[in-house]
Amino acid sequence: MMSPLIGMSLLFISIGFIVTVNNAKYLLAGYNTMSKVEQNQVDLKTYITYFRKFHLFLGFSFFLIGILLKYLLSENAVGIFIGVYPIAAYIYFIATSAKYFNPKKNKIGVYLLMIILILIITFLGRDLKEDKMVVHAESIEFQGSYGEIIPKNEIKSIELVPDKPKIIRKTNGFSLGTIKKGNFKTDKGEIVKLILNAENKPYILITKLDGKKIYYSAKEASNEQLFQKIKNISNK
Repeated sequence: MMSPLIGMSLLFISIGFIVTVNNAKYLLAGYNTMSKVEQNQVDLKTYITYFRKFHLFLGFSFFLIGILLKYLLSENAVGIFIGVYPIAAYIYFIATSAKYFNPKKNKIGVYLLMIILILIITFLGRDLKEDKMVVHAESIEFQGSYGEIIPKNEIKSIELVPDKPKIIRKTNGFSLGTIKKGNFKTDKGEIVKLILNAENKPYILITKLDGKKIYYSAKEASNEQLFQKIKNISNK
């Protein structure tokens, strides 16, 4: 999580210096679409000063708060922070800069960002929720957005493995800190499904008859106990 924290912090700080009074008519969103008459009514120098202070504060606070969350809480907390904090900050910025521009346009921008923020929080809440594995007599069910039900006659093997393969990117899924759900591509070019609610090892690996693999890790329950439960039901 260090790379996103450093990269985004530098980006915010850079934005504060890139936009100036001289190039605002080209680079400053909102201002560059105004007519000459409207631009002359804007106290551009005062606004650019506020613009720069905001982005400097955003850049430094983004990094410092992110580091504190990483070492005091977890990488998952950092991931949530990265997704939520900048949007919340820009809602504040647009709302407080209304006195420099058309208040009506600023309100629209605030409302749009608030909708985006609500959607992000909603999706985060859904995907951060533990997707449990339920063992039935004739099937194994993975709950959640990326879950599925696998009949026992479609399972080739079930085992405990010490680690997951090296992942290079997600193809269709959700990834936040130690939580990974969906389809991911390995360094060997294989597409595997990960339903990792936490970084709890060993992982449960289910290989289907068609060769597809599912790596699972519970958040609350013990993976070893879940594996033993599968074996007990399979032996009945």
